[in-house]
Amino acid sequence: MLKVNEIYFSVQGESTYAGLPCVFVRLTFCNLRCTYCDTEYAFYDGKDLTIPEIVEEIRKYDCKLVEITGGEPLVQMEECLGLMKQLCDEDFEVLIETGGSLSIKDIDQRVKIIMDLKCPSSGMEKKNLYENINFLKPLDELKFVIGSREDYDWTFDVLKRYDLENKCKILFSVVFGKLEPVQLVNWILEDKLNVRFQLQMHKFIWHHETKGV
Repeated sequence: MLKVNEIYFSVQGESTYAGLPCVFVRLTFCNLRCTYCDTEYAFYDGKDLTIPEIVEEIRKYDCKLVEITGGEPLVQMEECLGLMKQLCDEDFEVLIETGGSLSIKDIDQRVKIIMDLKCPSSGMEKKNLYENINFLKPLDELKFVIGSREDYDWTFDVLKRYDLENKCKILFSVVFGKLEPVQLVNWILEDKLNVRFQLQMHKFIWHHETKGV
């Protein structure tokens, strides 16, 4: 049984999958409290559903791309792993978005991981589980949400220390409303970083506080 906040059909707003139709399964609970969190409504509210019930709901949208998100989906570790395995077995393309503070080592190898490392302005930097870097696959994606020059300098140091540009795909985005996108793009170009800049596309299509998109 999983506690599910919402299941909805939209377009991917972030990652290398941005713009593609996708079914989102937003699980309840989170062990982090990032200063810029835009999904606080998923901290506690949800409905208890079995894995077969969740899969049945996903099938209604006739879409093979599914993202498991939160909150922090790995708070419900055992059940979340089971859901992802079931979806992979049924030939869905499965993504998981995780905050990087809980272990990813037992995630099915068929799942594409989109993992954060939390920058200083998040207030959650000390929660980063750096050993997770060892379990990232070349096709996985590592995301940095940057809200200041301090965040950028910290990220630059982490990229070089762990040779992350040669480990997996790297995503840079701004804290919405805190850092102008053009500023981050200029820093990336100045340092010639091999990273992908991204915007949260859904916040430009819909109002930035709209749920279920």
